[in-house]
Amino acid sequence: MMVTLLKSKIHRIRVTGKEINYEGSITIDIDIMRKVDLLPYERVEVYNITNGERFSTYVIPGKQGSGEVILNGATARKGEVGDLLIVVSYITLPIEEAKKYKPKVYVFEKHI
Repeated sequence: MMVTLLKSKIHRIRVTGKEINYEGSITIDIDIMRKVDLLPYERVEVYNITNGERFSTYVIPGKQGSGEVILNGATARKGEVGDLLIVVSYITLPIEEAKKYKPKVYVFEKHI
C-alpha cells in the first residue's frame, strides 16, 4: 500500500511581488527552497492565509538571498503583495517507508 505525506512546507511566507504577464508559477528564493528540499519546477500547493485562496502550481527558483516570493501568471490573481502563504509539496511512499519519513518544515517568520 502507498500513502501520501507532506514532503516540504514553508509556513507563513509573505508575497513580495506579482507578475501577471508571465506564463505561470510561483518564484521563491532558491535559499528558501533548499531549506525544505523543494526542487525547481516541483508541483506545489499554495494556501493563502490572508484571503483563503488555494491553488496548485510549480515553483521556479528565485534569486539567491533575495527573500522573494512572486506570484506569476494566473497565480498573481490569487493574492496580493504582503499576503501570508503556506507552500507545500507531497510525496507518495510505501507505507513501511512512510512510517519513518520526516517532512522538511520551515516556519518563515521565526527565522527572519
